[in-house]
Amino acid sequence: MRRSTRESLAQHSVNARIFRALPASLPIGTRGSPLALWQAEHVRDRLAAYHGLDRGAASLKVITTSGDRIQDKPLADFGGKGLFTKEIEEALIDGGIDMAVHSMKDMPTVLPDGLVIPTILPREDARDAFFAREGEERIADLPPGALVGTASLRRQAQILLARPDLRVDTLRGNVDTRLRKLREGEVDATLLAVAGLKRLGRDLPAVLEPEEMLPAVAQGAVGIEIREADEKTAAYLAPLGHQKSLEEITAERACLAVLDGSCRTPIAAYAQPIGEDRLRLRALVALPDGGECYRTELEGERSAAEVLGREAGNILRGEAGPAFFEKLGL
Repeated sequence: MRRSTRESLAQHSVNARIFRALPASLPIGTRGSPLALWQAEHVRDRLAAYHGLDRGAASLKVITTSGDRIQDKPLADFGGKGLFTKEIEEALIDGGIDMAVHSMKDMPTVLPDGLVIPTILPREDARDAFFAREGEERIADLPPGALVGTASLRRQAQILLARPDLRVDTLRGNVDTRLRKLREGEVDATLLAVAGLKRLGRDLPAVLEPEEMLPAVAQGAVGIEIREADEKTAAYLAPLGHQKSLEEITAERACLAVLDGSCRTPIAAYAQPIGEDRLRLRALVALPDGGECYRTELEGERSAAEVLGREAGNILRGEAGPAFFEKLGL
């Protein structure tokens, strides 16, 4: 028997054991925004396609989070990133769902006890797209005093760092809401993640390179969170994982963890491949008004992605010094 045939039969045997152990319907927790639903449906479809199951084998359970309910104020005033995951993780812990699909840029670096993220899907484009009412394609092209709408302190800090003459105000909501507010003249420009626009099939106006707008930690990545002890679901999800994306996200999130990153801290980190085995990690930390900014760039082995991220975080923390973090209230 050829080796490939033996491996195929072995995988079939493993899959059969998994299927026998699965419940009739595997509930997937997700937020209810168009992008979140797209991501959850994508996971469901990939699971069904890989394992040869009907789409109904995994059901979607929409959960409204605290972050979804707060639409007119900065999230930093109410607890930050965890506002988009708290209720979903509670449902996971309680057994109401068996997996949760998340945009990894929304995930705190510390998960609740008993939960893990074993699976990262292939990462989409991590860059930011730039929208302006008058068709400008770069931040540098905006007229003096133009108003840019964003809820991201990372974007705000980099905008004001490049153009201190611009104004920045909070702009919350999903993709359609923000673009409608731009068309109606509430703001002169805004930024959205390229990944979300591509997944929703939207046109891209101008895309900002990392040199102009360093992306958010884990932007463009989708992760699947499960109960740590749930080996059956972990085995079911394993074929969906993408190792290179996992390594890039690991480096970025390790940097964020060292900096005690939250929605009150403008932090960016972006890991890109160098050949097959190495990563280049660029990272920055800034004050929200762009008054201070510290940057670093490192290279390292993919196999040591977490070490690379921690090193970058420690460099930034050392260069910024305690006084900088005191200004951020940390």
